[in-house]
Amino acid sequence: MAVANANAIDRTRRMLSLVTYLRERPGAHVADVARAFGITEDELIADLDVLPMCGTSFRGGDLLDIDTDGDRIWWHNPDDVAEPLRLAADEATALLVAARAVATLPGLRDGDRQALLRATAKLEAAAGEAAGASSRLSVTFESEGGVFADVDRAISERRRLWLRYYSPARDELTEREVDPIRLFAVGHTYLEGWCHLSEARRTFRLDRVAEIRLLDEPAAPPAIEPRDLSEGLVQPSADDPEVVVEVGPGGRWVAEYYPHDSAEELPDGGLRITLRTPAPASLRRLALRLGGEGRIVSPPELADSARQAALAALAAYDTPEAFAAPHVPSAPGEDRGAGPAGRA
Repeated sequence: MAVANANAIDRTRRMLSLVTYLRERPGAHVADVARAFGITEDELIADLDVLPMCGTSFRGGDLLDIDTDGDRIWWHNPDDVAEPLRLAADEATALLVAARAVATLPGLRDGDRQALLRATAKLEAAAGEAAGASSRLSVTFESEGGVFADVDRAISERRRLWLRYYSPARDELTEREVDPIRLFAVGHTYLEGWCHLSEARRTFRLDRVAEIRLLDEPAAPPAIEPRDLSEGLVQPSADDPEVVVEVGPGGRWVAEYYPHDSAEELPDGGLRITLRTPAPASLRRLALRLGGEGRIVSPPELADSARQAALAALAAYDTPEAFAAPHVPSAPGEDRGAGPAGRA
């Protein structure tokens, strides 16, 4: 996977250089261009097949109009694409609303707030009439905004944090002291830090922080390399426990959302998915979410734990006979996690 990522990055860099090269050499010969970039003619043609899908936007006339007859390369609209970028009304509105919302975050450093306000004023002036709609819209942040500000301040001031944090794997709140390392976003916003409760590096999702305080004690996390997130937040190790899950046709989405070692087709249109996770217990919630569309096969103790969790959920509804009832598929668009009943 790392090799594939490196190749993609190298190709992107090459294609950016290729745009400049072709702009200065109308009608360039395929063989000459391939030789200049140290690639084969087939690789060059593959790049030329991608470039017409690139441009300043996906609106008509903004894409690169580049083609080849197999011998020479022609770029038909270099002057149009090279024109200064202009924001459409929807783009200007989105930027202005987001900028104003971020400027209201509590705890934002004053220098950053002032820089953001100056940039917003320039954007309003450049957008002209397109900026009008943004003044009628507003965004407010829930608790995560305040948590973000406190974490950002702790990082800048090198101070330790105290957290009350909800752990979904154990379904409990824990109190921790954390030396923050960095903030990052992968779908949600996360804090990476050195947790003194675990005596290890841990990642905390900001919307699961129930309470937060900045401590006077200075933060001194060990000198550790930041995690490589190029392949996503969840990167199972070969040493992690193996879990096997069988899902029906309505549960095939699991293979799209969970990194896995294998996904074998089942006769009923479902999948037998083998994956690894450092916290197998966290998959109990997946089993409940799947309902009749899935079950944990192994390890046996996890399968039994998920089954007991399903029975306990059914008991809460005071309808234990429902456990033997046939599964009713969710309607299109219905939340997959709406019902607790089903196989575990």
